[in-house]
Amino acid sequence: MKLTTHDLIQLKTRAEEAALMAGALIQKASLGPISALHKTGGSSKASQVLTEVDLASEKMILKHLIDSMTQYDLGLLTEESPDNNSRFEKDNFWCIDPLDGTQPFTEGRAGYSVSIALVAKDGTPQIGVVYDPVKDILYSAASQLGVFRNKKKWVSKTASKEVVYLTFDRSFMEHPKFEDVIKSLQQTLPSEGFPSIKIDQYGGAVLNAIQIAENAPAAYFKFPKKEQGGGSLWDYAATACIFKELGLTASDIFGNSIDLNRKDSTFLNHRGIVYASDKRIALLTRKEYQPLM
Repeated sequence: MKLTTHDLIQLKTRAEEAALMAGALIQKASLGPISALHKTGGSSKASQVLTEVDLASEKMILKHLIDSMTQYDLGLLTEESPDNNSRFEKDNFWCIDPLDGTQPFTEGRAGYSVSIALVAKDGTPQIGVVYDPVKDILYSAASQLGVFRNKKKWVSKTASKEVVYLTFDRSFMEHPKFEDVIKSLQQTLPSEGFPSIKIDQYGGAVLNAIQIAENAPAAYFKFPKKEQGGGSLWDYAATACIFKELGLTASDIFGNSIDLNRKDSTFLNHRGIVYASDKRIALLTRKEYQPLM
């Protein structure tokens, strides 16, 4: 089913409503004791953490979006449910992370969010909605309709700051090559007019990407690796749409579009990712990749 502009607006509104409701549930739960469970995930600890709040958030989101799946003939991929492969059969599918950043959530710190995207069968992001319940900020975008921040039009601004903001997932900060990469960037960034780097390990993949748009000039990247992991489709689908509409870089480490409907896995360890507010910074971070496969 081909979606019209009107359809995208209607579906974006539904996703915004679902994200806000799930975010309210998450914030209420954050005030009480949180029990961390374990699930089968990628190679990193963050991908193996689960709470009852993840499940409750997913249930709430699906209850709000279920009618749209019938009305618009949509598939579904969500983090806490098995992949039913409907994403390969339908023209578009909901791609949902009901609580991204479960690890910072269980630790009682900011960095978690709700992420809801609509993705075309070919992997093109159509809608991206992210809600940060700690800061109470709702980000939303739809293809060719721009980006909104708390329902107000949001346009990316060219920053003149000389300090480049870099953020990473916690697993990369523990990588044996982490210090080498930072030192190399400290040597190469000045040639592009950025004499210094500010490093801030913020939270989950979704808000790590959002931080790049909020703190330009900035970059967030993950190198490819052999192990399963590297984030999943639901970690990047919504922010890929937001970045596309802002005119910012959201790509794999090789400069291609993020593979948002990967056939053989939901993980994106095979190609890595780069989010950057500036094409020069994106290029320099890509050059840092040394095949680790």
